[in-house]
Amino acid sequence: MDWKDMKVFAGIDLNDSFVLNWNSGQHNILIELEASVWPESNYYKAPKRGEYTCYRKAIIEVVNAKRVEGMLMQENAVPMIEPDGSEDYGNIDSFSVINGSFHFTGAFGNVSVEGGELKFFFIDDH
Repeated sequence: MDWKDMKVFAGIDLNDSFVLNWNSGQHNILIELEASVWPESNYYKAPKRGEYTCYRKAIIEVVNAKRVEGMLMQENAVPMIEPDGSEDYGNIDSFSVINGSFHFTGAFGNVSVEGGELKFFFIDDH
């Protein structure tokens, strides 16, 4: 199942969201985003001046996984410098769930997470 078909991401565009940080352990991953939030999301707020949609800091986390493979250490990735001088690591290129395993690709690597529980929340709401 592609992330676009997951209820938890209704009104969220991961392909337009920006990866800010990440880390992983043997049984978990955490990806911090500047999430692209659209009006169909319950978490939508009016965009800030100069933004075409609402952007809010959020976390994608998988906890209690059996195994995590393929996530790069953040210091081994090259950030993108935005016109305003801020840094990010691009977008989540793909995210899917296949047979109970989560698969993510992006600047953070080609990540497979076997099992576990997916959590998605906004930092300012948590």
